[in-house]
This record gives sequence, structure tokens and C-alpha cells, in this order.
Amino acid sequence: MLEIQGSVSHETRIFPNIHGIRPSSRGYSRERMLELSKAKGTKQIWLTSFGPKLYWGDQDMMWPISDATLTARPTQRLIQLAVAKKNFQHGTNRENRPEFVYSCGRNSQIWEVSKKEMDAVTSDRVLELSQPKQPSPDYREHRQSRQYSCGRVSPIWKVKKRALSCPNRARTARLARPKEPHPQYEPNSEAETLIKPTAKHAMASERVLDLARPKTRNEGPFIDSRFPEDSVWRVTSQARTSSASPRTAELAKYKGFAEGYVSNRSVQWSVSRAARKAIATPRAEELAKPIVRASMDHVQFNQDAFLVSSVAMKAKCTPRLEELAQPIQR
Repeated sequence: MLEIQGSVSHETRIFPNIHGIRPSSRGYSRERMLELSKAKGTKQIWLTSFGPKLYWGDQDMMWPISDATLTARPTQRLIQLAVAKKNFQHGTNRENRPEFVYSCGRNSQIWEVSKKEMDAVTSDRVLELSQPKQPSPDYREHRQSRQYSCGRVSPIWKVKKRALSCPNRARTARLARPKEPHPQYEPNSEAETLIKPTAKHAMASERVLDLARPKTRNEGPFIDSRFPEDSVWRVTSQARTSSASPRTAELAKYKGFAEGYVSNRSVQWSVSRAARKAIATPRAEELAKPIVRASMDHVQFNQDAFLVSSVAMKAKCTPRLEELAQPIQR
């Protein structure tokens, strides 16, 4: 707004319509800028505006408090209800317990043990209850996990001396041999190919050198034929004068539409002159009027919005509505 109140030349440069100049498509007039600079007003009207005017964000109360309410004295019952709850935590049950009392993962709380409890002697019953559960006489202990470990050098089972000094049999030696591959099995070829020394010192012939030369082309993805109307590749005169065979002409035909095919209707169609000059009937003008409803502020604070009228309470349902209200039997 400071720029609007500047000099005439500055205003004319920024807003072309300040001094009666016709506004252009690039700017707005001064009246339009003043209208847009105004704060947004409320949507309430005199029919829906009721109660005090509220401003959201402040600490003011919605309804003013009367002087009688400010000077009123509470009853004995209110004073009794306003008394804080008594704290029964005294002595060892202090209100501010250390953090380790409720530590995560503990089965029970940690309490301070008195000296008498530290010097106390346990009874026979407590000693009996503290003994761990004994296994059954028929219980057999599970094998150790190391017996099934993978990659052990030493044997898992204890080998007897007789088994260690036992001579090897032909059958045992044959069974101890690993499984051999198939006679026609071919192993994988090595990734690295070994080059012979003669190939390393070999000299290429003139023909090989000629074939190894790259093909020479002009720069750019085109062929310079010195005639821009010529094709990229040279077409022979026989190909230019040749005529297509009946089979080629038949294959060159595009696929036609099926019989009875109707194309899509155009999205845009012209409006007839009679429709342009048509005049709406009074009934159409009546139906074209928008429905005027109350604002949302009025609907939200309307206490009688959901009350049922006495006429609606005494209304009777028609036989047709009773028939439609019956659930479908399935």
C-alpha cells in the first residue's frame, strides 16, 4: 500500500488504472487492489448472528461473569469436595522412590532389608522349599551339544583301543572311497583361457590388418550425397520403376472395420440455432433458483435442530411405506 500512495509516475507504472487508464491484462486497478487488501469478514448475517462476538486465540471468556457469581461463597459440600486426597505414604513408603525400585525386567520390587532380617536364621521348611527340583531316577541326561558340532577334528564318540588297532578290511576300504563322477562327466572349463606362446609372438598378415581397419564414415548421422533431395540410401532405377504385385497390394491394405461398427461420438458438437434462441419457461426458471440454507454457524448452535415436531410424532405410515419397510426374506 506504500507503493500505491507514491508519486503519479510510480503509481502509473505499477497500476495502470490509477488515473483513468484502461486496465491491461497484466495488472489490476487501484479499486481492486484496495478491495483485496481489506481483511476477510465474517459470513454471519443478522439472522444467524447471536451471542457475543468471539475472537479465537485470546484468553477472554465466552460469556461475561456476573458480579454475584464473583462474590458468591461456596457451600460446605463444595469445600468438602475441594479438599485434596490424603497422602498415606509415610516412613519407608516414601513418595519419591529411587528409579531402581521399578527397574525394567525385574520380577519384584527392590526394598531395603532391615538388620534383623539380615541376621535371621532360616527354618527347616524354608531350606526345604529352596531346594531345586530333582530329576526322576529314570531320567537320562541329554547328549552335549558339542557332540553334534560341525567340523570337529577329534571324534565325537569315545573309540575303544581295540577299534583303533583293528586292521582295515577290503570291504571297509572300498566303502570309504568317495563317490566317483560319471565316466562321461566333463568338468567346467576354466574362466581364464591360456594363450599359447606361439600365438603371443605371431605376426598379423596384410589381409588381417586390412580387415582390422575401422570403416571410414563422415561425421554426423547422415550421408553427404551433395543433393538434399536424395534419399539416405541410394535406390536403384529398377526399384524405382518396379510395380507392386497383386499379392503385395492385397497385403498393403489396412484392416477394415467390422460390419455394423459405429464410431465414437465426437466430444464437441455444435449447438443448434433454435437452442441458442430458446427462452426458459417460468417453471425452469423456478427450478434454476438455488436453495438458500442457513450458515453452518447457525446450524451448529441451533439447539432445536434435531427436535421432532408434534405433527411428525402423530403421523401414520402409509401401507406402501409399511410394505417397503419390510426386510427382504432370504
